[in-house]
Parts: sequence; C-alpha cells; structure tokens
Amino acid sequence: MLNTIHYPATTASDLPPILIVHGLYGSARNWNVIARRLSERRDVLAVDMRNHGESPRFTTHSYPDMAADLAEVIGAHGGQADVIGHSMGGKASMMLALNHPGLVRRLVVADVAPVPYAHDQTQYITAMRGLDLAGLTTRGEADRRLAETVPEAPLRAFFLQSLDLKAEGGPRWRLNLDVLEAEMPKIVGWPDPAGQFDGPTLFLTGGDSHYVKPEYRPAIRALFPNAHFAKLPSAGHWLHADKPREFEQTLKVFLDA
Repeated sequence: MLNTIHYPATTASDLPPILIVHGLYGSARNWNVIARRLSERRDVLAVDMRNHGESPRFTTHSYPDMAADLAEVIGAHGGQADVIGHSMGGKASMMLALNHPGLVRRLVVADVAPVPYAHDQTQYITAMRGLDLAGLTTRGEADRRLAETVPEAPLRAFFLQSLDLKAEGGPRWRLNLDVLEAEMPKIVGWPDPAGQFDGPTLFLTGGDSHYVKPEYRPAIRALFPNAHFAKLPSAGHWLHADKPREFEQTLKVFLDA
C-alpha cells in the first residue's frame, strides 16, 4: 500500500476523510501545512504516490495503476473519501473517480484537465540525475549545485524536498527516476477512459496557469457532468503553494457544502 500520513481531526465529524494526492516529483510531506489546517473537522490522509517518497517502487506508472493504489488506501480508511489531486495527482484522482465512483464523495482537481499535454518533464529528471551528490551534507549546498541546471528557486526547493540527505550509503532521491522517465508519455498523456463520475467535482485552477483552457470544458463535462470551475487570481500551476490560504478556504467551502 502507498505510504500514508494520517492527520486526525481536531474535532471529529461524520464526514469522510480527505485524501490528498500530490503531483509529479512531489510527496505527502509537501502538503503538511495544508493537511494540518484541513484537519480541524476532518481526518486527512496524504499519500506518497507510487515511485515517489516512501511508497513502493513499481515498473509502471499509469493512471489506472495509480487509481487502483488510491482505491486501496480509501478502502483501508473507511471506504469513501473526499479527494483532492494536483496535476499528475489530479489525473490519478479523476481516474479513481471514474473507475471507482463509490469511493469518492466529492472531488477537487487542482490545475489539470482530462486531456493529453504536449509538454515533457524529463528535463528535470536529467537535472536531478546530474546533481553531484558526492560529499553533500546540507540542503543549501544541494540548492547551489542544482542551480546550475534549474535556475528557478521555487522549483529547486520543491525538488529538493525529495532528496534524502541522511540515507544509508549517502544522499539519494526519493524518486524512481528511471521509471518516471520511461513512463513520462503516460504521465503527460490521458488514457481516454469510459464512464462518468456524477458526484460534485471542482476544477480549481491558477489564474496565471494555462493547464485548463476553456476549450477543454467539453471534455471535462463529458466525464464529470457535475463539474464546477473556479480560479485563484495571481496563482500559477502550483496554486496551493502560491496562494495556500485562499486554496484552503476554497476547498473548505466546496467540501463542506
């Protein structure tokens, strides 16, 4: 089963838990602050996706496989959840809702659509592989070295959360880079599944992001007829990092409706 961090509700309610599903190169720990803040009245579960963090390594990284992983987690924690997925995690969450609709009460898809994308993310695998890990003891030094190939400071900070500096045998990435590279066409793609998810679904996007274009709405509504749309102004693709408090408030309003 996927590695899962459990945040018990401060004040218990009858509502099902919230499941948080991170994006490519992320981990459950990226969502610590938001998960804790959402756990005021709800149990919150944050997972490391397959081939990420402390979860098992597999030779495949398809959306049906990821959806099956999430279904197993929900099955072990009561049988139903409200699901929040970002980017790759958003596609995996959509596939979960389509393949296992009874497991999902409400769905939030953060800045991604059920469409294939043309962009490729393997340049970051090349950068991570190219990072000289010899003698590396501090995250600050890792950041300086990674800056040679990744000039954007926020991206470096994000990637370096998956670098284990204290691993036995020396620093290592908590990412199965070989499989993620081999499966990249599946990750940026979309397998065109059948069926629909009729439950309430929020497509929450960054106002400065171009991942969910107006022309994608027919494809969205074909699969999610009860879709709602909202934007966070002045936020990009990593909207939960750009506008965390606004992101949380939007989630609370939608999930508690």
